[in-house]
Amino acid sequence: MLGPADVRELAGALGVRPTKQRGQNFVIDANTVRRIVRAAEVGPKDVVVEVGPGLGSLTLGLLEVADRVTAVEIDPLLAQHLPATIAARMPERADRFALVHADAMTVTELPGPAPTALVANLPYNVAVPVLLHMLETFPSIERTLVMVQSEVADRLAAQPGNKVYGVPSVKAQWYARVKRAGAIGRNVFWPAPNVDSGLVSLIRRDEPVKTSAAREDVFAVVDAAFAQRRKTLRAALAGWAGSPAAAEAALSAAGVDHRLRGEALTVEQFVAIAEHKPEPAAKPASEHPPL
Repeated sequence: MLGPADVRELAGALGVRPTKQRGQNFVIDANTVRRIVRAAEVGPKDVVVEVGPGLGSLTLGLLEVADRVTAVEIDPLLAQHLPATIAARMPERADRFALVHADAMTVTELPGPAPTALVANLPYNVAVPVLLHMLETFPSIERTLVMVQSEVADRLAAQPGNKVYGVPSVKAQWYARVKRAGAIGRNVFWPAPNVDSGLVSLIRRDEPVKTSAAREDVFAVVDAAFAQRRKTLRAALAGWAGSPAAAEAALSAAGVDHRLRGEALTVEQFVAIAEHKPEPAAKPASEHPPL
């Protein structure tokens, strides 16, 4: 495990200066690392993918209990030196570690066996898109535990009817059962962020949501419904459906009251709406067909 002195010593030796642009706040508390690993329920059979390993605090904690760990790091300096840190601090497990130097949003394959778990301290500015990309790209991921800004954690775990229930909530629930898994204070990071953090647990659904609609079509409904979240669904989905009347017809066919707002709907109801998207109206024939 890396303590506060270890993290600062490593950073100093490497010339690493955490940047706000990449949301770099390194965990310096070993007890917090152990807590994250426990909450993630990682075991000796798990293949873990970690996004944004930084200096390796959480990576070392995961390697203690997992079968193997693959870390995805965008920062070239951190990516270059992390394997050496693992080899020096945990040589007996170094062959169980792999490093992918890439932007997690562009990763489509990983070395070694398919990952079974995702554990990450995600930068606040990209947390939701990275999480959704990884869940979509790697269906073998059964369990996920992410540490994110507290407000993001609230939105991800929100249920219908909650005032912060929105696009991240619905899209996360498309893939998994989502819940808050604890709060994290600011003093366990270096540098300390200006916001509190939260843990979110996602357990992938045993079976995908049953639908004849494509995921992209369902997500288009979700995006439209919350783009104007103060409006009723009849108005908010008018652009998606082609007109307010067409939106009302689609909602009626899906068994959803057109007077509701997006924050009241479950992911299954969004699916039902997507399945009843109206066909685009045919364009009128030209009065003067081309010669």
